[in-house]
Amino acid sequence: MKNQFHGTTILAVRHNRQVAMCGDGQVTLGQTIIKATARKVRVITHDKRKVMVGFAGATADAFAILDLFEKQLARWPANLAKTCVELAKEWRLERRYRRLEAVLLACDAQTQLMVSGSGDVLLPDDDILATGSGGPYALAAARAMMRKAPEMSAPAIAEESLKIASEICLYTNSNLTMEVIDCE
Repeated sequence: MKNQFHGTTILAVRHNRQVAMCGDGQVTLGQTIIKATARKVRVITHDKRKVMVGFAGATADAFAILDLFEKQLARWPANLAKTCVELAKEWRLERRYRRLEAVLLACDAQTQLMVSGSGDVLLPDDDILATGSGGPYALAAARAMMRKAPEMSAPAIAEESLKIASEICLYTNSNLTMEVIDCE
C-alpha cells in the first residue's frame, strides 16, 4: 500500500474460535501526541450480527469511510466480503471520496478483510491483519505467538502484540481498545 499511517496500530487476530481486534489510543499531529485514549476499534451490530471495524489514517477520513462502510453493510448485511468490495469501489470511483486517506479493517465471525483507498480488499493468508505505523511490529509479534504459543487466545495474542508494538513504535501507545467475536 502506498500510505503508511502514523499514530495508529490496529491488529485483528483469528485464533482458537475467536477473532479479536485491538487498537491503540494514540492520536498524533506531526510529532505531538494530541490524545492518548482514542477509540479506533468499534463493533457495529446489524440484524443481530456483529462486525468489528478498526481504522487508521486521518480521523475525519476514517469516519467518512466508516459511514460508507455502514451504508454498504446495510445493503449487504449477510456478506462482509461483498460489503467491503462495494465499499472499495465507491471509495475509489466516487470523485468526492478518492482523496480520503485511511485504511479499514473489518471482521465478523467468518471473514476478516482490509480495505484501502487504493481499491485493495485483502484477505490475510494467516488469519492476522495489521495496519498503521505499528502494524508491522504487531503483525510479527502475533505471528510469533500463534506459532510458539498456540494455546493462547486471540484476545491475549492481540493484546500482547499491541503492547510489543507500543514498545517499538513512537506513534503507538499501550492504551488499548479490544473487541472480540466468538466464531462458530
